[in-house]
Amino acid sequence: MKILKSILFLLILVVAMSCDHFKVVQVDMIVHNAVIYQVDDAFSKSEAMAIKDGKVVALGTEREIMNEYDAPVIIDAEKKMILPGLIDGHAHFLAYGLLLQDADLKGTKSWSECLDRLKVHAQKHPKGWLIGRGWDQNDWAVTELPTKAQLDELFPDRPVWLTRIDGHAGIANSKALQLAEVKSSEQVFGGQVVLKDSQMTGVLIDNAMNKVIQILPARTDEEKRKALMDAQSKCWAVGLTAISEAGLDGDDIELIRKMYQSNSLQMQLDIWAADTEENMKAFLKSGMDTAHADYQIQGFKFYADGALGSRGACLLNPYSDLLARGQKSYGTLLQMQDDLLGKYLRLYNSGFQVCTHAIGDSANRVVLGLYAKVLGGNNDRRWRIEHAQVVDASDIPMFGQFNIIPSVQPTHATSDAPWALERLGNARVRNAYRYKTLLMQNGMVALGTDFPIEDIDPLDTFFSAVFRKSRSNKKQQAFQVDESLSREEAIRGMTIWPAIAMRREKKLGSLEVGKQADFVILDMDLMTVSEEQLRNAKVISTYSHGKLRMDRSVK
Repeated sequence: MKILKSILFLLILVVAMSCDHFKVVQVDMIVHNAVIYQVDDAFSKSEAMAIKDGKVVALGTEREIMNEYDAPVIIDAEKKMILPGLIDGHAHFLAYGLLLQDADLKGTKSWSECLDRLKVHAQKHPKGWLIGRGWDQNDWAVTELPTKAQLDELFPDRPVWLTRIDGHAGIANSKALQLAEVKSSEQVFGGQVVLKDSQMTGVLIDNAMNKVIQILPARTDEEKRKALMDAQSKCWAVGLTAISEAGLDGDDIELIRKMYQSNSLQMQLDIWAADTEENMKAFLKSGMDTAHADYQIQGFKFYADGALGSRGACLLNPYSDLLARGQKSYGTLLQMQDDLLGKYLRLYNSGFQVCTHAIGDSANRVVLGLYAKVLGGNNDRRWRIEHAQVVDASDIPMFGQFNIIPSVQPTHATSDAPWALERLGNARVRNAYRYKTLLMQNGMVALGTDFPIEDIDPLDTFFSAVFRKSRSNKKQQAFQVDESLSREEAIRGMTIWPAIAMRREKKLGSLEVGKQADFVILDMDLMTVSEEQLRNAKVISTYSHGKLRMDRSVK
C-alpha cells in the first residue's frame, strides 16, 4: 500500500510540474505562421511573435510562441512577410496633407495640362487665390520653364501661385506678382526672378519666391488638422509608421502638439524646426522635446542650396546644359556660410541635431566643411546632410571622418535619370546619387521619399534603391546600377537606419523584445521575389504600438 501511495504521489508531482512548465502567458496579441524579418543586427527571421502593451515581448518559432502564450487577438499571417514598421527618413508630412487640398499638378505632361487641371480646380474653388503644386518642366515634351501669359489670360483678376514639384521654384501670374510687389529689376541673394526679353516670366526661384509666399492666405487650423489627419491615413495605407518631418514653423509644431495631447494624431513624427530666428529663440529656450511616445522635437532643418531640377543647386562648375547654350550658371547658396556656421555652433552647444539640405557638389562641400569645423572629429551627434545628391569624390570621405549621416531618396535618382546627364555632364554625373558609396562611409544611409516631391509609397523607394529604376516605368533602363543597394540594405534603410538617424533606435526600426510593436504585413517577400513581381508588391496591413492602423486583407 505504501508503494502504491508513493507511486501515486510521484505521478501527481510529475503532472503538477508539467502543468507549471507549460503554463501559458497571457498577452494582447499573437502573430504567427509568418516570415518575420526582425531587422536586428543578424537580420534574423522568426515565425511568430507575442505582443503586450504595444511592445514585442517574444519572438521565436511557431511552436514556441503558440505553446507559451495566449491572446484575445491571434493573427494568422499565412506565411507572408512581416517587416518592422516602415520609416520615411525625410518627408513633408503637413505639406503633403495640405497639397491634397490644392490643385494637384504632379504627373502633368505639358504646361497645357497644368492649365486644364487648374481650370477644374478653379471651378471648385471660385474665390480667392488659386494655389497648386507639382509641375515639372523636365517631364514635358518642351522642357522650357513656363511663362505667365496664359495664366494672365485665364485669371486676370485672381492671384495664382503654382509651386514646382521640388518646392524650389514657382510661377505666379501678374495679379500675384503685383500683390507681392515683385519687380523685374530685383536682385535676390540666393534666388532669381526669371526674365525673358527683359520681362518677368512669372517664374521665381528659391529666395525670390519669398515675397509671394509671405502674402499667401494663411491656412486655418481646421485646414491644417484635416491635412495632418489625411496625411496620417495615407501614410498608414502604405506601411509608414514613423516620419521625419523636414522643417516646420513654431505655430504648426504647437498645433501638432495639441493634436497629440487630444490623441487625434498618432503617427510617429520626428519633427525638425524650420530655420527661423523665432524657432531658434523658442526651442533653444525650451530645449528638446523627446518625452512623448509619438513625436519628438530635437532637430533643426537648414537649406544650403536649391534643387537640381530648377537649376538652383549650387555646383562647383557651371550647369552643362546651359553652358552648351552659351549661358553660364552655377546655381547659388541660399545663405552666407558665416551665418550657417553661427547657427550650427548655437545648436551644437544645445545638443540639437542639425539636418541640412544640400544638393549640388559645391553646397555639399560647404556643409561638410562647416560640419567638420563644429564637430571636430569622431562623434555621436548624428548630424545629417539631406539629399547629398552630387558630392565630389574628394569630399565623400568626410561623411565617415565626422560621422555625418547621408539622408537620401532613391526615387530622386530614378526621377532625375532622364535629364541628370544633360544637366551635369558625363564626368560629374558619376558623382551623383552615389548611395552605395555613401553607405560605405558609416555603414548606413537613411532612406526616404521627400514626399510630396516624390510619391509617398516606400515600396517605390525599395525598388529604386535595389534596381535603380522607376517601379512604375517598365521601359526605364537602370541608372548607374553600380550604386544599387542590396535588398537587405534597402530594408535596413527603410527601418533601423532612419531610426538611428532620428535617435530612436531603442524604440523603433526593428522587431526585438522590448521595442514597439510597429510592423507591416506584405503580400510578397521583398527578399525573394523577382523584379517584375516587386512592381506589384503592396502592404496588406499596418500596425503601430500593436494596434491595427490599416487592413486590406479579405477574411
